[in-house]
Amino acid sequence: MTTQDRIRLNKISIRDFRNLERVDLELPPDGAVIVGDNGHGKTNILEAIYYLQILRSIRDARDQDLTRFDAPGFHIAAHAHNPREHEISVGFDRNTKRKKVSIDGSEVRRLSDALGALPSVIFSPRDLELVIGPPSERRRYLDLVLALTDRKYLHALQQYRANLARRNAALRNATRRGSAANEQQIAVWEPALAEHGSVLIEARAAWVRNSATDFADLAERIGEKGDAQMRYVSPFANSEARYDVLLAAFEEKRPLDLRRGITHVGPHRDDLELALDGRDLRLFGSAGQQRSAAIALKLLEAATLRDFAGAEPLLLLDDPFAELDIRRAARILLMLEERGLGQTILVVPREADIPPGLMRLDRLEVRDGVVKPWLPRGIAKAVSASRVSPA
Repeated sequence: MTTQDRIRLNKISIRDFRNLERVDLELPPDGAVIVGDNGHGKTNILEAIYYLQILRSIRDARDQDLTRFDAPGFHIAAHAHNPREHEISVGFDRNTKRKKVSIDGSEVRRLSDALGALPSVIFSPRDLELVIGPPSERRRYLDLVLALTDRKYLHALQQYRANLARRNAALRNATRRGSAANEQQIAVWEPALAEHGSVLIEARAAWVRNSATDFADLAERIGEKGDAQMRYVSPFANSEARYDVLLAAFEEKRPLDLRRGITHVGPHRDDLELALDGRDLRLFGSAGQQRSAAIALKLLEAATLRDFAGAEPLLLLDDPFAELDIRRAARILLMLEERGLGQTILVVPREADIPPGLMRLDRLEVRDGVVKPWLPRGIAKAVSASRVSPA
């Protein structure tokens, strides 16, 4: 794969983001390794880069909490190849709580217009939550993959969430008042929920159906000997008249919803089932099997982004092999290399944690939020000693 087939991050400037007061990086086409002890800011660098993709924290932090202590806001600016040259910038003002996003010098009218501006995939040990975590983790995974690659899905997701919030507010209001007299104020939101919910269910079911074989193949290549399965779990996935069926379900569940003040049916309650030889990986999988499934999901995400963007997405690796055995780690790295590694930014706590296949990458060091050229420990100690030794 040539560098023209990759999404490339050429330069990035980070200001007052978490503990990163001032970071300016120029990255080689192949990428770089950032070495640093835990707590010094290496994951914050990846989070700042990924912020340009999803315009929010990958760790669910509020924007005001991403801002460095006592700073008025944060700013991230990048020069990227996507696959044409682009300037991308995001600024957040802590006082006004306003976020400004610009592409090539022009402020975007809606944040959703800039979603996916820097196609990238982040791998980290936290990905295990995709398998062992609650259904909300897997729904969020589906929503992210599809919203980044399908504008129709993104619009439906925004509309569904807005109408769901309004219906739930009406339900809570009716519950507090102890009366169902205002039932029509609840029912009024249901046609929109059925309309947009149908779009979500159809797109999710289609993506899972089309990706199931690839999921099984990836798990096998990682080293799982059983038959890996992925299935979208929704009572409406196979309905032909999905809108009508979904609308009827909202009506049927309305008495229960009124009693409990929450909407009990819809795509916000669905799940992505992951199994090995028919056994739920969340409940019965070994730690290694669960990690293999999580990595397979992230590889599917990368493939979906690549098909959409027409280029290999940026690969952000947050010490992803730390909790994998050597055999699985080697196979995963080989799989990434075979498909053509995108520009790769790897962060690790120690030089010894760099996988052999990525040893060629340039190295940097982060300490107390400051990034500088990396020096091996022995050389670094010698340099430090020379600075304090008498002449």
